[in-house]
Amino acid sequence: MKIERAEIRIVKLQLLHPFETSFGVETDKYVPLLRLFGEGLEGLAEGVMDPQPMFREEFIPGALALLREVFLPRILGVDLQHPQEVMERLAPFRGNRMTKAMLEMGVWDLWAKQLGLPLYRLLGGTRTQIPVGVSLGIQPSAEATRDLAGAHLAQGYKRVKLKIKPGWDVHVVAAVREAFPQADLTVDANSAYTLSDLPTLRALDAFDLDYMEQPLAYDDLHDHAKLQAQIRTPLCLDESILSAADARKALESGAGRVINIKVGRVGGLLEARRVHDVAAAFGAPVWCGGMLESGVGRAHNIHLATLENFRKPGDTSSSSRYWKRDLVNEALETQNGMMPVPAGPGIGVTLDMAYVDQLTLSREEFRP
Repeated sequence: MKIERAEIRIVKLQLLHPFETSFGVETDKYVPLLRLFGEGLEGLAEGVMDPQPMFREEFIPGALALLREVFLPRILGVDLQHPQEVMERLAPFRGNRMTKAMLEMGVWDLWAKQLGLPLYRLLGGTRTQIPVGVSLGIQPSAEATRDLAGAHLAQGYKRVKLKIKPGWDVHVVAAVREAFPQADLTVDANSAYTLSDLPTLRALDAFDLDYMEQPLAYDDLHDHAKLQAQIRTPLCLDESILSAADARKALESGAGRVINIKVGRVGGLLEARRVHDVAAAFGAPVWCGGMLESGVGRAHNIHLATLENFRKPGDTSSSSRYWKRDLVNEALETQNGMMPVPAGPGIGVTLDMAYVDQLTLSREEFRP
C-alpha cells in the first residue's frame, strides 16, 4: 500500500449547544481533517488536539507543523505493508501522540479499504453494535442537569456522565441521583481537584457512582493511588494514561480501577488495543472516551469499542446531539442506547464534500 498524496484541512463545526467542562466552554469545534490517497482509495482520520494546549500538551498549530515538516515526509511514497509501520517510522520522535494517531488512523482506514474489510475485524473486534452513554456538560442549574439526564435516559442511553468541578459537584449529583436512583451514573472532573478536596470527593461515595473520572492532576498517578485508597468509588483514569505502560503502572499501583481509552491520547489504534489488553489482564474494564469528534473520529471510536474488554458504555453517542449536520454522509445514531457499527470497508463513512468545502478554513496538499 503506497500513499500517493495527503490533504489536511481545518474545518470549523458549530456545536448545537455550548459544552462546558472544568476547562471552560466550547461553542465551536475546530477539526483537523486528514485525507490519505493511494491506489484509488481514500483513508480518513481527524485530530483531536485543540486550538490551545488545554486537554494535553498538543495543539493544532504544532500538530500541523509536525505533519507538514516531519511526519508526512516519512510516510508519503513509502510502500507500507501494515499500519504498524507508521509508528515504527515515527518512533524516534517523542510524545505528540495525538498527531501520530491522526496519521496512523488514516492509514488503518486506507488499509482496511484496500482489503475490503471493516476496521473492527482487523482490530479483533466482534460486535456489530456497542452500548453508549452520554456526557453532559455543566448546565445552568442542578435542576436543568437533572432534567437533561432524564431526557437522555428516556432515549435509552446506558450511562449518564456529569461534568463536575469545585463548587459544582455534590449538590448536582445528589439532584440527579435522587431523581434516578437506578441510573448508571458517573462523574468526570477533568483534573479539577487536589487531595485537599478529599472531603468533597469522599462525599460523592454516597451516590453509588459507577466511577469517578480523572479527579486529580493529569500527570499524577501517585495522588490518584492515595485517593483511591480512601474512597469507595472506583477511579477511572483518562488524561493520565498515555500508553499501555501507563495503564500497567496505574493498575499495579491502585491508582484506578477503570480506564478510559481515547485513541488520540494514547497515540493510535494499535496502542489503544494494547491498553485494552493490559487492562483486561488486570480484570479492569475499559470504555471509549470522546473528544467531540465529527463523524470521522466517531466512526474510528465505534470500531475500536467492539473489542471484548470495552465493558462499559462509551461516549460515542449520536452525532445529532452535537451537530446540526455532520461532516459525513452516513448517520451515526443510537438506537435505544446502542450504536451500530458503520457498515462497509474501513471505518464505513464517507465525507459530505460539499459541506466540508463550505466549512473549510484552510487546506494543504502534500506529495512525496
